[in-house]
Amino acid sequence: MKCDWCLGDEQYIHYHDTEWGVPVYDEYKLFEFLTLEGAQAGLSWLTVLRKREHYRKVFDQFKPEIIASYDSTKVESLMNDAGIIRNRLKITSTIKNAQAFLAIQEQQGSFASYIWSFVDGKPIQNSFKTIKDLPAESGISKLISKDLKKRGFSFVGSTIIYAYMQATGMVNDHLSSCNRYLELGGSI
Repeated sequence: MKCDWCLGDEQYIHYHDTEWGVPVYDEYKLFEFLTLEGAQAGLSWLTVLRKREHYRKVFDQFKPEIIASYDSTKVESLMNDAGIIRNRLKITSTIKNAQAFLAIQEQQGSFASYIWSFVDGKPIQNSFKTIKDLPAESGISKLISKDLKKRGFSFVGSTIIYAYMQATGMVNDHLSSCNRYLELGGSI
């Protein structure tokens, strides 16, 4: 069994089976997901997933130390790149977020230790039976969103942050009938 939402597309199924809900502690991967979840706003995750490899290429493998120094020439280059979502606010947000991400690394030692502190360093194990049961946000995603905004991030609303928590394994929202649910620490 798999979660219903991924069925019908091989790339989506692969993402579900290998990444979604797996705890992420790698700094670049955490920044990648933060960027891609923000890029998804108003679109489907599958749209973003299909553009992911190109995003990695044009956004310097999601290295915030490089992205933080992008200038207007780079922004215009990205605006003309059909391989990504060409939304100026989302592109400039990525630069702003890279700068804020680096500030958290400087203050906290790592972004991973900062973000995982909101869940006491371990994934929240939910137990939902149907896709309709999955929340769009949580108290924790609201708290993280508020803190990130205070620190200068954008495109980090509570719904985006809840999706980020799901993607990075901060919360296990695989349906209880899904084979990945137990594999990622859920219990029946």
